[in-house]
Amino acid sequence: MTACHGLALAGRWCGTPAACGRGRLYGGGDAPLLAGVLTADRGAALSSDVVNYAPFTLLPSAVPRALFEQAYAVQQDFNLLVDAISQNKEFLEQTLASTIKVDDFTAQLFRIYMQVLEEGLAQTVFLGINRSDYMFDCGLDGTAALKQIEINTIAASFGGLTSRTADVHGLVLKVLGKTKEASRLLPNNPSKGLALGIAKAWELYGSQSAVVMFLVEEIQRNIFDQRCVENELWNRNIRVIRRRFRDVFEKGSLDGSRRLYIDGQEVAVVYYREGYVPQTYDQQNWAARVLLERSRAVKCPDIATQLAGTKKVQQELSRPGTLEKLLPGHPEAVARMRATFAGLYSLDEGEEGDKIAAAAIADPERFVLKPQREGGGNNLYGEELRQVLEKIKDSPERTSYILMDKIKPQPALNYLLRAHSPLQVSECISELGIFGVYVRQGQEMVLNEAAGHLLRTKAIQHADGGVAAGVAVLDTPYLV
Repeated sequence: MTACHGLALAGRWCGTPAACGRGRLYGGGDAPLLAGVLTADRGAALSSDVVNYAPFTLLPSAVPRALFEQAYAVQQDFNLLVDAISQNKEFLEQTLASTIKVDDFTAQLFRIYMQVLEEGLAQTVFLGINRSDYMFDCGLDGTAALKQIEINTIAASFGGLTSRTADVHGLVLKVLGKTKEASRLLPNNPSKGLALGIAKAWELYGSQSAVVMFLVEEIQRNIFDQRCVENELWNRNIRVIRRRFRDVFEKGSLDGSRRLYIDGQEVAVVYYREGYVPQTYDQQNWAARVLLERSRAVKCPDIATQLAGTKKVQQELSRPGTLEKLLPGHPEAVARMRATFAGLYSLDEGEEGDKIAAAAIADPERFVLKPQREGGGNNLYGEELRQVLEKIKDSPERTSYILMDKIKPQPALNYLLRAHSPLQVSECISELGIFGVYVRQGQEMVLNEAAGHLLRTKAIQHADGGVAAGVAVLDTPYLV
């Protein structure tokens, strides 16, 4: 846990010199290592205790102030929307009807969702931690517009490390003699905001002796990101435990009131940092997921909220009238959200799906083909998109995907620093994420906030993939 206070030791560390006009600037990772911007070392054995700095840009990237403020202004609206979708059985059932016929993973999640509803929900407090991601689409006239990529409703990561990234860039700018520019970097602490939501849910659960359980992977490179949020909870005197699905299966149980116990400890909140990809699950892990969902514990997310984050739901939201049905009486919120939507298209069987599939095959550079998956690195572009659609265009399998207009941001130059990699200037594009946190008790929304931001930057030759996928790096917005 100490790493998030900058107290971790670098093991077999080999920094990359970053040159500037005043000589050697840093040994590559000195500043982020000092700030605790860390991951387990990709170049070392995963069983070792070797750490290195998380990949980052040498300099902060320019972000249009108006678009940055627009992204923050709409986050509470998206919080309300995700929560409304999670409570709307009819909408989820209709929207996912075609997808669950061909996508086994989504179908299994949906079966658990229906099982829990039929039994009756034991959970009365609901916690959402999501991240809405955007890019800056450059129009024909050169004007940039904010366009949403997706909403992540499960295991939205890097709220911890990005809480410290601004300190790294501030230090770099000062070394470069840019003290005035350093002072303009915005403070940003998503880890505190995420912990606030978890703490509120824990409080409303109503048991001072109960713990918060982080549900984590077997091997976790991104542990320091999680520890930042965990430390905020310890600072509030909230006890945190870390367990895997396997631990839940072997040691988890429910009492007569469906309170969840692990190793004899009552669990108030289950915070998922795992569980969003099919590879996670075997028969035992699915059984553990059912146990968790049946419990009274506050799940973040509960399975309905995870389904609300599917790409098929995202596509359906773009249809005229859908937002109005989900959020009646909120016309201003609807307008704010719709202004961020890129073109989204169904590939369901029928004339509409046939036409858009044919258009994408004819002009694949216009589109992105998106499966029902989280975690980055899953989308298809260009020739690969064309080949896949050609193969499945007459098959029900195509309904497991959606199509989205390809967003085309204006590239900018920056240096991307990664451990064990040479330093070179790259043409880069950035993606802005806004963290949202909400807590609902029964039908009362007791907390609804934007909790901070995340900027990730990658070289233009990489079409898809985030920081965890080894493509993007952490960045800090410099508002212009």
